[in-house]
Amino acid sequence: MKKSHIIGIVVIAVAVFVIISTAGDASTYVNFDEAKALSDSGSNNKVHVVGQMKKDANGEIVGVEPGEDKLTVTFLMVDNKNKTNKVFYNKPMPPDLKKSEQVVVIGKYKDDIFYANEILLKCPSKYEEDKLQISAVN
Repeated sequence: MKKSHIIGIVVIAVAVFVIISTAGDASTYVNFDEAKALSDSGSNNKVHVVGQMKKDANGEIVGVEPGEDKLTVTFLMVDNKNKTNKVFYNKPMPPDLKKSEQVVVIGKYKDDIFYANEILLKCPSKYEEDKLQISAVN
């Protein structure tokens, strides 16, 4: 065999290995009911749940409870199917958690609590121009 053939086979083998190893880490977007069903079926894969922070009738965020040591946080989140669930995050509360428009939690469901390893926040854009009101002066 020529050296170029051997190098080509090695490159293909490495590419196949990379594809297979990254496919195992891929997680899916689900709601809380689907996350619970996956957990009950014995799946150990991480999932993404998209939703918003729970708000009261006045639009104020409720259910955010930082841990006593300020190194953990528990909060209530409403998924896209309007199911509310408690989420536990074993890291300090992200500074913009209460300001976020949308929250994506990545983790696993266990014992009626979603344990998040990561939190992704969609916050109001800092770059949107404020709307100017123009009034006519007579």
